[in-house]
Amino acid sequence: MPGKYKGLYEYLENRYANTVVLTFAQIEDLLGFTLPDSARVDHAWWANHGPNDTSQPHSRSWTLASRTATPNLQAHTVVFERAQK
Repeated sequence: MPGKYKGLYEYLENRYANTVVLTFAQIEDLLGFTLPDSARVDHAWWANHGPNDTSQPHSRSWTLASRTATPNLQAHTVVFERAQK
């Protein structure tokens, strides 16, 4: 997983829990930069695109780690669930 979202990928890949809840601030700490405004207001930014979809590098960070993302925009959190195989 190359690119600027590698920190999130590595964190999720190395968690044993099936469910990981992160705040936007925690995600930003992992990434080392501020999430774009669209991540804070648009559910579509957190869509679970396929791991081979190179047009959405941010979603690859969780799909390559075998996770789905479900945001709670009001609470500024994201639930990353291990994808069922």
